[in-house]
Amino acid sequence: MKLDVLVFAAHPDDAELGCAGTILKHIALGYKVGIVDLTKGELGTRGTPETRIQEANAAATILGLSARVNLGLSDGFLGNSNAECLKIIAQIRKFKPEIIIGNAPFDRHPDHGMGNELIIKASFLSGLRKIETHQDGVVQDPWRAKNNYSYIQDQYIKPDFVIDVTPYWHIKKEAILAFKSQFWNPESKEPASYISSLEFIEFIEARSKEMGHAIGAKHGEGFIKHRQLAVNNMFDLQ
Repeated sequence: MKLDVLVFAAHPDDAELGCAGTILKHIALGYKVGIVDLTKGELGTRGTPETRIQEANAAATILGLSARVNLGLSDGFLGNSNAECLKIIAQIRKFKPEIIIGNAPFDRHPDHGMGNELIIKASFLSGLRKIETHQDGVVQDPWRAKNNYSYIQDQYIKPDFVIDVTPYWHIKKEAILAFKSQFWNPESKEPASYISSLEFIEFIEARSKEMGHAIGAKHGEGFIKHRQLAVNNMFDLQ
């Protein structure tokens, strides 16, 4: 299956928090979007790897994803090994996306910055024909996406551009709350965590409004570029 946009996330729920509105907007425009979760989030204070997978699948249905994959890498111990990089390369070559979106360049959780580094590296190496990966026993063709971007996570980073996601905020929130073990859930008996309070959800909404305000919209999502962007003419700019 070829995808138009492939989103990578160090943990299940990273993509929902960082760019679910953009995912929804592009699916509404007719593009095929998928998510590759690098780990199962097994070190999280709440929930289990099994519940995280179930919740990720529920969120995928809400978002209308064409595909969602979990690579099962080690939560909390993402590195920059050849083996990890090759697993990501194989997913890029499998889905052949035009655009790749990944974790923030730096953030509170070290897996986010390391995930970003891995994704950028794998995105480049995926285009080299002398690096061999396989799918179902068949050697994969090289593939390099047209561009890479990073979403913004817990720590504020000044975005290079912001996408208006106003019509999709309520569905984004629904997708986030599909991770019932992780986020605000008054029925949960699990121990409190950094992200489990109502205040954290309010923070996510405030960030969405802050990004939106910067472009004259109610809700927005900001992104970091990794190379200079080009426009056809000045009227393409809003």
